Amino acid sequence: MSTDPKFEFLCRMGDNALVLGHRVSEWCGTAPVLEEDIALANVALDLIGQTQLWLGMAGEVEGAGRDADKLAFHRDVWDFRNVLLVEQPNGDFGQTMMRQFLFDAWHLAQLTALIDSSDKEISAIAEKSAKEVTYHLERSSDTVIGLGDGTEESHRRMQAALDLLWPYVGEMFLGDDVDAAMKDAGIAPDPASLRAGYDQLVGDTLAAATLSKPEDDFAHRGGKSGARHSEHLGHMLTQMQWLQRAYPDATW
Repeated sequence: MSTDPKFEFLCRMGDNALVLGHRVSEWCGTAPVLEEDIALANVALDLIGQTQLWLGMAGEVEGAGRDADKLAFHRDVWDFRNVLLVEQPNGDFGQTMMRQFLFDAWHLAQLTALIDSSDKEISAIAEKSAKEVTYHLERSSDTVIGLGDGTEESHRRMQAALDLLWPYVGEMFLGDDVDAAMKDAGIAPDPASLRAGYDQLVGDTLAAATLSKPEDDFAHRGGKSGARHSEHLGHMLTQMQWLQRAYPDATW
């Protein structure tokens, strides 16, 4: 992997979208109702489209002849830079939507900040993506509220999903040398600066959903090194990269 902070940052943005997009796509044909099946498929398509933009730009910055497809399908698990939250298994529908909401709230805040980036190409990608993620957040927050403040069973499942996933939230706001370099260049915000707005939005949504926010969200702080990925990503990449690995450089 390149040591260029900009390349690293672009891979983080692209990998978040790629991994979550693939996770959400696993619901295609199996969602609880047809409307959810279609909605989840559309969210997955949005995220994969964003992946193409972020990783495509990463390949250009790297200058090593790797395009978005090669970065997506020819890297091993330790070279991925996504946050742990997005690679968590789908679980039941409630767990999927809680994961989506917790990420969407951060994702929209990050993209909104990136619209003011000093890098015009990053700004343009962020502006386009923010329009899509605004819908993602509206939908996921409404679903969290509807299920959290629904039946006794749906409330129980949503609280269980929140308790399971909340420990992964803190990582999205931890900064490192890459984040510092991006902030100094005016390209991206300090991750910690997004936390107050995130907590306000998430807190209001969870209150409307009658859900109790867990106290600790740093149980899985491990930095942003690809080496700390869980086994979940390895299993997912086995499925996602199978065709490219089986038929290297095939075209159709």
